[in-house]
Amino acid sequence: MKIVLAAALVALGALPAIAADTKDMKIALSNNYAGNSWRQAMLKSWDTVTKQAVSDGVIAEAPAFTTSENQATEQAGQIQNMILQGYNAIVIDAASPTALNGAIRQACDAGIVVVTFDGIATEPCAYRIAVDFKKLGSMQIDFFKSRGLKGNLLEIRGLAGVFVDDEIHSGVESAVKADPDFKIVGSVHGNWTQTVAQKEVAGILPTLPDIVAVATQGGDGFGAAQAFKDAGRKEPVIFMGNRDDELAWWKQQKDANGYVTMSASIAPGSSAFAFWVAQKILAGDKVPQDMTLPITVVTQDNLEEQIKHTEKGSVTNVNYSRQDVSNILAEGQK
Repeated sequence: MKIVLAAALVALGALPAIAADTKDMKIALSNNYAGNSWRQAMLKSWDTVTKQAVSDGVIAEAPAFTTSENQATEQAGQIQNMILQGYNAIVIDAASPTALNGAIRQACDAGIVVVTFDGIATEPCAYRIAVDFKKLGSMQIDFFKSRGLKGNLLEIRGLAGVFVDDEIHSGVESAVKADPDFKIVGSVHGNWTQTVAQKEVAGILPTLPDIVAVATQGGDGFGAAQAFKDAGRKEPVIFMGNRDDELAWWKQQKDANGYVTMSASIAPGSSAFAFWVAQKILAGDKVPQDMTLPITVVTQDNLEEQIKHTEKGSVTNVNYSRQDVSNILAEGQK
């Protein structure tokens, strides 16, 4: 009876279709890792957007759950629990592109909408939202080349086994192979975290020759800068990842000696984008199985402006609205 009444009210214009379609439905976020500023900002974006959606009557509830360890088996178990708890949609930042496929398939078979973002999954029934992470890797080498650099590179990677790390590394590696002016002479996993990156770079630096530039994945640029400083090594060009500490250090160096670099990342608000995609699917909208978000870029020219809009201890962000999602999807279909 409630559904029939709601449908009638929608037809009369008394209720917006968005509220009538999904107001009794539940969407959960499954997150595998929260140990850096990007993940914290991502969770904050989810919380900000979903609390408003619940308050507006768009959705019944949208809790976020983070595993205690970055283990695919633990996240698979988390997803299986969500299936039993009766969620209508599950949004996932996946620990592995393949290891969660069995749990995701179970969710789809139970009639649950599954949307993966950032760390996406390859299970065909899932929807996928990402930036072009390979481009995020290759654009770093392109930038170094545009600066007239040649020589040895250090690569700082992210969390091992995660889709994002694999894709960015692939972009870096392919671009270096195509350009004889560059050679990767060292590689460490910084886990997208400043403290880990600093420790790992400090450990490998004594074994490395002169480094002209550092390819990164975000959350590691400032740690790399500190490691080079502590080692008394010449400051290389370090590609940044839109974190507040990276941008602040860059601004300090820019003012002191004209330091030039570039910064880019996926916006933490991709979680909000994924939420609205899940809601739109539940409301009956058609969306593509694979969606690409624009890369958020900070340049020498807009550095100061982006710093103004980046929270202390956080990441340059975009909190996507439902209309933003509609606009981006429409643009992608042109």
